[in-house]
This record gives sequence, structure tokens and C-alpha cells, in this order.
Amino acid sequence: MRSEKTGIKMGEIDYGIFYSVILLLAIGVVMIYSASSYYAMFKEGDSMAYLKKQIIWSITGLISMVLMMRVDYHKLKKITPHLLIIAIPLLIAVFFFPAVNGAKRWIQLGPLSFQPSEYTKYVVVLFLAMSLDLKGDGVKKFWTGIVPYLGVSGFFAALILAEKNLSIAAIIMIVTYIMLFVAGGRIQDLIGKVAPVLLAAVLFFIFGESYRRARMLNFLNPWKDPAGDGYQLIQSFYALGAGGITGLGLGQSRQKTLYMPEPHNDFIFSIIGEELGLIGCFVIIALFILFVWKGIKVALNAKDNYGTLLAVGITSIIAVQAIINIAVVTGSMPVTGVPMPFISYGGTSLVINMTAMGILLNISRQCNKQ
Repeated sequence: MRSEKTGIKMGEIDYGIFYSVILLLAIGVVMIYSASSYYAMFKEGDSMAYLKKQIIWSITGLISMVLMMRVDYHKLKKITPHLLIIAIPLLIAVFFFPAVNGAKRWIQLGPLSFQPSEYTKYVVVLFLAMSLDLKGDGVKKFWTGIVPYLGVSGFFAALILAEKNLSIAAIIMIVTYIMLFVAGGRIQDLIGKVAPVLLAAVLFFIFGESYRRARMLNFLNPWKDPAGDGYQLIQSFYALGAGGITGLGLGQSRQKTLYMPEPHNDFIFSIIGEELGLIGCFVIIALFILFVWKGIKVALNAKDNYGTLLAVGITSIIAVQAIINIAVVTGSMPVTGVPMPFISYGGTSLVINMTAMGILLNISRQCNKQ
């Protein structure tokens, strides 16, 4: 197919990416209903309350994905500076709204809410892809090729960090690091100069706040405070342990009956493990591995450097989020609020992720197939 306006030849989408995303989305809808039904009945008086919202967001996300995979991704270059500027007032606006669970991350307009940090992480990727493409070999120079990009990403990460959202801030910096490496940044600069600074910053922000420090220390031994900071992680262990190899069966979770706080959100993977067992967890992980593998192939075969960088950035966000979420739920790293892409409950995250998938699929339509 050829776009009438641009004259760019469009091929077939990468069906590996498409089907892996659709399957993860479908599993997410089913598991959100299973995980949230008891909690929703208790809190909302309707066991299907969260399911209904997630279905609406899923349909919205699918429409957005289909639209974006038909739009030439090069057109995004024109609006990227505007999208980046818009992110600043959005990130500041959250401070004028009430805090939720001690954090100010949402803009609330009646029954609807919007999380600007979810939008910002992809806008930063759009900016990096566009600017690094223009920079070319200039990225090999540390002070003019790497530091400015770390500064821009660091600025947005700092705004998000002020919202008490260390996880998304860390994801932005990790993905920036990956994109700088792919763009041609020198290994000695990235490993010898950038990595130590980023690691020191992470440790500073973790131990600089009492609640983060408590999470870090409690992650090492959650049973030290089983009714406090260690409670959620311990409940996750119980869920995963009870599931065994084949699980208790769909809908049969015990931890979702008000033992696990908000089981349809960040810890939904533990409910999957309890109901579908180790087999179900492996299926989820396999789908993410398929997605990442196909995303890397799209990046390698992209028709230009801009497409490569954009595909790497989008794929990295999903990969890093999935890795962190699974690591947190299994007790492999400190507890932090990172949702499972396509599966955890949440409208902003889902719709924006699906929009990004549309961009990635559009890049795959213009790949050099040979």
C-alpha cells in the first residue's frame, strides 16, 4: 500500500508484535476481572466495575494503535518539540490536585484521571530519536554528544521524581542510556562516566527518602515488618507459592480476597501466578520475550536511523517495565510502583502504550525486509 500524501510505500505490519500485544491485552482484561472482582464488589459495589473501565480503555487503545500504525512515523518529527513542551505544564499541573496514596501523579477531571509521567516517557523517546538522528556521529563526543541528552532526560526525570515517582524517572534514564548506546555513544564514556553517576543518583534518591529507604531495607527481609512495609511482598510470595506449577484455577485466587492490596494493579502478576501457576507466568514472559525480539528486529531493519532509534526506545520502555514489574513481584528488587504493560489496570498507561505500539508497527511496515 502506498500513502497518497507521502508517497511512502507501506508493507505488512510485524504480526509477531501485533499478536503478542493483542494476547497480552486479552490476558490482561481477563485477569483484571479475575483479580479485581472481590475488591471491586467490596469498594464499588459492582464486581465488574474495573472490568468495564478496562474494556473501554482497551477499545480506545486498539483504535489509537490502528490509527497510528497507518500514519507515517516520520510525521512525528514535526510535532515532537511541541509534545515535549506540553509535557512540562502537565507534569507541574499534578501538584494542584489531591495526592493519591501519598503521591501527586494524576490530573483528575471528574471521573477521569490522566498520568502525565506515562505520556512523558514516550515523548522523551520521540525527542531522543529525532535529535540523536540529527546529531549523527556527534554523539561520540561526551560533553556535546551525551551530556546534553542526559540533561534533557534528567530534567523530566526530576519533575517526575518530585511527584514521588522514582520508578518512571528511573525508566526514563535507563531508556536514555540504551538509546545513547544504540546511537553510537562511546562505551568508555557510557560505562566509565555515565553509569557510575546514574548509579550514585539512584542510591542517593533511594536512601534520601525515609519511605524509599524502608522499602529498600525491607525488600532484603520483608518478614522483619510483615504488617507494614513487607506486607504486600509477603502476600505476593504467598500467591506465587500457592499457585505451584498449574495454579489454583482461573478465579480461584485467595490473596485477591482483600489480602493483596489492589491486586489488579502493580501486583497482578502474582495473582496470575496463583491462578495460572508457573505455566501461566511462563506464557506471559514468553510473550514479552517475543515482543522484545520482534521489536529489536524492527529496529535492525528500519529504513533509517530515526526509525531504528524510535523502535529501540519504544521496545525498551516495555521491556524495562516488564522486567522491573516481574522482579518486584518475585522479590528480586525493592517494591516500586511499575505496572505490568498491557496487563495491569490503568487507562493512561494502557492507551499510551497502545499508541506507541501503533508507531512501532508503522516502523515495521516500512522496514527493509531483506
